[in-house]
Amino acid sequence: MQLEADVIYLDYFATTPCDPAVLETMLPWFTQYPANAGSLHLPGQKANAAVEQAREELAGALAVSPQELIWTSGATEANNLAIKGAARFLKEQGDGRRRLVTVATEHKCVLEAVRSLEGEGFEPVILPVEPDGRLSPDRLAEALKTPALLVSIMAANNETGVVQDLGRLMPLVKQAGALLHVDMAQMFGKLPCTLEGVDLASFSAHKIYGPKGVGALYVRRRPRVRLLPLFSGGGQERSLRSGTLPVPLIIGMGKAARLAVESGKEEADRLAGLRERLWQGMRQLFPVVRLNGAPAPRLPGVLNVCLPAGLEAQQVMAAVPGVAFSSGSACSAASGAPSYVLRAMGLTEAEARRSLRLSVGRFTSAGDVECAVARFGQGLAGR
Repeated sequence: MQLEADVIYLDYFATTPCDPAVLETMLPWFTQYPANAGSLHLPGQKANAAVEQAREELAGALAVSPQELIWTSGATEANNLAIKGAARFLKEQGDGRRRLVTVATEHKCVLEAVRSLEGEGFEPVILPVEPDGRLSPDRLAEALKTPALLVSIMAANNETGVVQDLGRLMPLVKQAGALLHVDMAQMFGKLPCTLEGVDLASFSAHKIYGPKGVGALYVRRRPRVRLLPLFSGGGQERSLRSGTLPVPLIIGMGKAARLAVESGKEEADRLAGLRERLWQGMRQLFPVVRLNGAPAPRLPGVLNVCLPAGLEAQQVMAAVPGVAFSSGSACSAASGAPSYVLRAMGLTEAEARRSLRLSVGRFTSAGDVECAVARFGQGLAGR
């Protein structure tokens, strides 16, 4: 996909372009049908019905009950509501457990949510990962020897695409009697995923070709998971997430979820092929380039590569302005610090600064990949 000024977009893990079909579905709800979904008049009822239809679409894509989904402003809010809401509720109910377990490579919002609860008497435990970015089941089992309230594990990493082995990790959490929260923002829509055994899960529309500003939290009903809301308000979303519902965005997320499931394996296979073509192109340009996260399973559309010495990511970005890519999470880009995810995987600071994240998506063509590789070669010739 090309943006303005003929820029090739290879940053789908930061955000995906809104699918034209999603945009078309949303547009009438900005102008023709502007009613508040909480209003009791006929236009309000129409908006509410559309919200519930979108909830059913997302639930169908996830194979869960619509009553188990809460609309949020995105995965960051969903992660905070899951972690803080569950911990505070159980503490209020007299639960004596205080340990909260997560992983060093989690999204910053999860890490900060867990750390922030230390001031309320909880015990944050941040587990290290193996060099391939995965959490060792033995390390998790050791951490769970002390009773824990909640464990939060990302299904697939937002920088490397490394997929955690939830099939081995989940039983350990269940045996320990802790709640399991899974950040599914990157995983959903890219590879098949199940919420069986999961207590709480977070999703974001802009990672699946939907609009920015809307997400969802899955809250298991049987046995029921209870949360305290993050803020007070009008009691929308069963009093778990007060605030006027953004009807057009919610409708867009429902449509995006349905499209993601419909494209399924065919799109995953196509993206894996494009990724392999991109990888081979980078290897031809830089024979000593290294794949971060190998040999762990990864999402199909992403490469996180460490370039040879002398080529820092920021310098490469300046030298190849015709390709949009990143050096890590967009949420951490402003700090200028090397990726904490890569550092947790054992890369040196210098290696982390030489690493690029290149991600393809629904609108990437084989021609885009070939052109991007050529631009890397032209921009970095002689370096």
